[in-house]
Amino acid sequence: MNPLVAGILVILTTSLMGSSFAVGKIGLAYMSPLLLIGLRFTLAGVLMALVVIKKPFPKQPLDWGKIFLIGLFQTAGVMGCIFLSLRTIPAGESSILTFSNPLLVVILSSLFLGSRYQFSHWLGVLIGFMGVFITLGLHLQLRIGTLLGLGAAISWSIATILIKKWGMRFNIWVLTAYQMFFGGILLLLFSAAMETPKLIINPTSVFIVLWLAIMASIVQFAIWFYLLNQGDPGKTSAFLFLAPFFGVLSGWLLLDEVVEWYVYVGGLLIFIGIFLVNWTFSKKEQANRITAKSI
Repeated sequence: MNPLVAGILVILTTSLMGSSFAVGKIGLAYMSPLLLIGLRFTLAGVLMALVVIKKPFPKQPLDWGKIFLIGLFQTAGVMGCIFLSLRTIPAGESSILTFSNPLLVVILSSLFLGSRYQFSHWLGVLIGFMGVFITLGLHLQLRIGTLLGLGAAISWSIATILIKKWGMRFNIWVLTAYQMFFGGILLLLFSAAMETPKLIINPTSVFIVLWLAIMASIVQFAIWFYLLNQGDPGKTSAFLFLAPFFGVLSGWLLLDEVVEWYVYVGGLLIFIGIFLVNWTFSKKEQANRITAKSI
């Protein structure tokens, strides 16, 4: 692939990942958090399901149960925690905490999958978690939004492990479509049960839902997988550290968020930790992990 085209696509897909935090926070003025994200992923799942209608589908009920469980953690858990966190913490801080998930994957893979890691991986985990501690302001008096941001990272890590364990059983596009759909439905149910739904329908709110469902979900996902297929997965994955950078940048541009100095320092250490964890994986290992992380 032409390096210039690859660079443009990397910036596009990671900026879509990161900017969804700020766009989502704007959407909270028109919709309650779980309703907004439920509409986003239900719509994205339906649209993708139409695209993959001719792909091979799971035939066993147990396989559909596994897709449902992945949707519970990957879409409902991750996105529910993110959008609830945006009520009390800046979009930039939420994105940094959420994208610390590769550090947790190393620990969970070691505990539950018996994976073995090099010194550089564990060094990356140590540096990354030092960054998380600094990002939180060097204290443990956590706001609910901070806990939810960390909850998003934990849920994403669990989903990554599940996909690493089960992902080869499914067509990746079918898995993606239906885990988003199941997760979106769960989020709508959670919205009905756990919050007082707020829905203001106007051109701005409709645009936000469509942007999150199409550009920040389907288009972003398609570009990311195209890059993975065209280049080396290990090197491509290292660029994920750009996503929280764009999360902070979009929060500043769209929301006039003021980010404290220690958040930048902590974010830099998290990026270094993730870089060490991602960059040194073998191609085979990295291909498996990226499939999980990109869904």
